[in-house]
Amino acid sequence: MGMFDGIKGLENGLEASWLRNKTILDNVANNDTPDYKAEGVEFEALYREAIEKEDGFQFKRTRATHMQIGGSPDGSDVKGVVVQKDPTTYRMDGNNVDIDQEMTDYAKNVIYYNTLLRKINGQFNQLRTAIKGQ
Repeated sequence: MGMFDGIKGLENGLEASWLRNKTILDNVANNDTPDYKAEGVEFEALYREAIEKEDGFQFKRTRATHMQIGGSPDGSDVKGVVVQKDPTTYRMDGNNVDIDQEMTDYAKNVIYYNTLLRKINGQFNQLRTAIKGQ
């Protein structure tokens, strides 16, 4: 495993978190829109599945010019996906946005994003230290 192999997975996590933030804010903005169905973002389960997948057979590239076959073993090719949340409607207007849940999800997502950012900064600080030799 190379020095920068984990960075791509963290970058995809940041992108998924940013997409989740946008999706949550769209849900909040449409809180009063009749028949609007709330959306969410799936990433963590897809990432976990990608790195835990053990099908017993891995394609190996022996040269950089070879075509990549199959998924990346470190999950670096996993992206966030927008999905519709539970379609159950609790309101008479057909809207299923739960504003309290959205605000809770927003707070969790901010913490998640900041944690990933700190992790990436830590890896670059380690690299900077290695280059400086201090």
